[in-house]
Amino acid sequence: MATSQSLFTETVWMLGAAAIAAPIFKRLGLGTVLGYLAGGVIIGPVLQRISNGEEVLHVAELGIVFLLFMIGLELKPARLWTMRKDIFGLGLVQVAVTGAILVPLAYLGGVGNWSAAVIAGSGLALSSTAFAMQILDDNGDVNTRYGQRSFSMLLFQDIAIVPLLALVSILGGGVEEATTADMLTSAALALLVVALMVAAGRYVLTPVFQIIAATGAREVMIVAALFLVIGSAMAMQMVGLSMAMGAFLAGVMLAESSYRHELEADIEPFRGVFLSIFFIAVGLSLELQVVYNNLLLIVIAVPVLLAVKAAVIYGLCRVSGSGHDEAIRIAALLPQGGEFGFVMFSTAAAAGVLSNATASVLIAVVTLSMVATPLCVRLAERITTRQEGHEEMEEDFDGADADVLMVGFSRFGQIAAQILLASGRDVTIIDYSAERIRQASAFGFHIYFGDGTRKEVLVAAGIEKAKIVAVCTQKREITDRVIDVVQENFPRAHIYARSYDRGHTLALRQRGVEYELRETLESGLVFGKETLIALGTSEDEATAITDDIRRRDAKRLEIQAVEGIMAGSDMLHTHPVSPEPLMRPKRNRIDPTVKVTGKDMA
Repeated sequence: MATSQSLFTETVWMLGAAAIAAPIFKRLGLGTVLGYLAGGVIIGPVLQRISNGEEVLHVAELGIVFLLFMIGLELKPARLWTMRKDIFGLGLVQVAVTGAILVPLAYLGGVGNWSAAVIAGSGLALSSTAFAMQILDDNGDVNTRYGQRSFSMLLFQDIAIVPLLALVSILGGGVEEATTADMLTSAALALLVVALMVAAGRYVLTPVFQIIAATGAREVMIVAALFLVIGSAMAMQMVGLSMAMGAFLAGVMLAESSYRHELEADIEPFRGVFLSIFFIAVGLSLELQVVYNNLLLIVIAVPVLLAVKAAVIYGLCRVSGSGHDEAIRIAALLPQGGEFGFVMFSTAAAAGVLSNATASVLIAVVTLSMVATPLCVRLAERITTRQEGHEEMEEDFDGADADVLMVGFSRFGQIAAQILLASGRDVTIIDYSAERIRQASAFGFHIYFGDGTRKEVLVAAGIEKAKIVAVCTQKREITDRVIDVVQENFPRAHIYARSYDRGHTLALRQRGVEYELRETLESGLVFGKETLIALGTSEDEATAITDDIRRRDAKRLEIQAVEGIMAGSDMLHTHPVSPEPLMRPKRNRIDPTVKVTGKDMA
């Protein structure tokens, strides 16, 4: 009972520290990661409220597992191929060159033997994905060329953490005691597990998620997602590989799945909570006395780290085609140490490669380098122009960064999507019907399973990058709920909506929807026009009549928006009329070639 009470007390302290420190540091422009670290330092080494930081860190490693799963979900083959030169060229060379320079510097700095120096240099070569992406997002630079190249290097660093963590285990000496036969057996078993995971991802997971989705029980989908991530991680751990590797593979297996966005939205809250606890646990484990004793070393190491990484990144960017200003911005954005450095140093300390004192010093160096990054970015903005930095990318990321995010893929959405796709536009389509996803897949469409009324699903599907949000759901109440979520959380989104009927159209216009269209209007007009032609009316006259009806309908909607649904009834043709109105209007009064806007069309 006492142990249970202690667990709850420590949990309350950690959650409270996160809830207080993270917003403060976010407001100061230092990022939530530093807030979590500071909160951990305060409730741990300073106030001594939690003393078992290592145990908390072990549990909180689930945050890294979930993070690598999310990274895996982003690595669709098409996206990797588009960014391949920057990811596997620029990113690989940056990690290799920076590590090659930092390893001997770390050895000369007294981190320990060469094994310790390799881990220290490799960990410091990595930058902070969360920190850098937050700065890019805050400045609106994610879709610039400099933002794209920065993200490419960060993406490779996220991939590189998997073999680097394996390197920690190797340098820890665990493999030295094993015989050659044991090593071959372990390697064969690991390959077998990887092969089984790949096969399961290709042939088993999608049908299983289809069955779960058909039940409509959202909590079951969440449970299945957690089981998948943690189960994959444990399977890898059982054969001697890292849990992070298992989660990463699980994410890659599902990167092309129709359930990718829903899984990302379900896992995101757990990733955020466990990752925040992980950073708090790092703060709990920080030995302040050691930092104080090595204060001079830390004060020297931080500017050296920033200078070395900035110089390497600037030089590589210039060689690979970036202009002077662009290279400076990238170098100023990515010189800091990163979250995975915390992971490597903590893991290396647990494996005996680094001493706890050395790990604490390295963590302090990374933390202070993060603090200095906003100052570096501001300095870069002062010495460079903004024209190049805001140049739009020539190509967008596939999938989550499409031009159009379409919610709902019934008959209306299917027709609209064909026009968009035929023009070469990227469209991300989400729908909450497992049966509809199966049917669409049979015809070659690739759509994602996701509930468009959930903010986190819309974020995962790329609403923040989409130029237009097309709400094509077939039920009025669902359409309204989607629009509520979009307008409340993404007020600058351009909403194009499928309207259920005339009353719904008026309601959508009152809510400020940029464009709406009644699902039966144009089909009814075309049907009536073709019927007239079949009865002997000339095509020109039938077109003129159709355009007149469309004009009357749009005008009546404007009147009804002010006077109510019953207004404008005198504009309806409810009885046969005399031939005069059927005469072809003058071209300067009704021009079929004029584009009908959202205000003119219902």
